Amino acid sequence: MGVAAGPIRVVVAKPGLDGHDRGAKVIARALRDAGMEVIYTGLHQTPEQIVDTAIQEDADAIGLSILSGAHNTLFAAVIELLKERDAEDIKVFGGGIIPEADIPLLKEKGVAEIFTPGATTASIVDWVNANVRQPAEA
Repeated sequence: MGVAAGPIRVVVAKPGLDGHDRGAKVIARALRDAGMEVIYTGLHQTPEQIVDTAIQEDADAIGLSILSGAHNTLFAAVIELLKERDAEDIKVFGGGIIPEADIPLLKEKGVAEIFTPGATTASIVDWVNANVRQPAEA
């Protein structure tokens, strides 16, 4: 894709049947307040819908939030769809109720970072700024 101009663009998504979105909204607001462009997809998104949105919106990253326990399946599906669509340059990070034992497996599958309960919004913003493309200098 090359070096994009403008602020970092992040799709924040709630995959699967999880109906709790307060954390995703808090993260979306923190990223927005840090100067990023945020596209919040809403509840009950399929991996296909999330990847479609990220590609259509020319996103630099996808932030997945999940509390339902389906993280291994849903995160892997998003990663696989990005590969199939030649969009592996879109970084995927996630958070929610994810057991420590599952984090290494998720990272092996291609999830760049996992934030568990207690992670601060500042630490997430800092990670995105340090690990997702840098905005172009004005």
